[in-house]
Amino acid sequence: MRARIENGVLFLRNEDVPPYKKNGPIVRNSYFWALKSIADRAPFQKDWEFEERVWIALARLLTSFAESGYLGLRETQLEFDPDEEIPTELRTMATWLDPNDYAEPDADEELPWPYNRS
Repeated sequence: MRARIENGVLFLRNEDVPPYKKNGPIVRNSYFWALKSIADRAPFQKDWEFEERVWIALARLLTSFAESGYLGLRETQLEFDPDEEIPTELRTMATWLDPNDYAEPDADEELPWPYNRS
């Protein structure tokens, strides 16, 4: 999950936070509610906010769900910009992101079948 820190608050990108699905998998929905329960703010369709006082709990929660084997690494690992320092409390479940992993393809770039735009 792409993350950034501003003024002592950790922000998780809304697009990367697992969505709640009414009839979705139990583990994913439990993960959603666990994250939401320790978030300081989790507004609909906006970045989720975690103040520094919950970072240790967040790291433990991420570790626990990652070790369960039901969720992928990208869903449970915090990804920071390469020029941002990762706080000690979050280092066990954080890394630096590769911007190429999130790059949008150029409009002129031909995509392989079955993904081509035509």
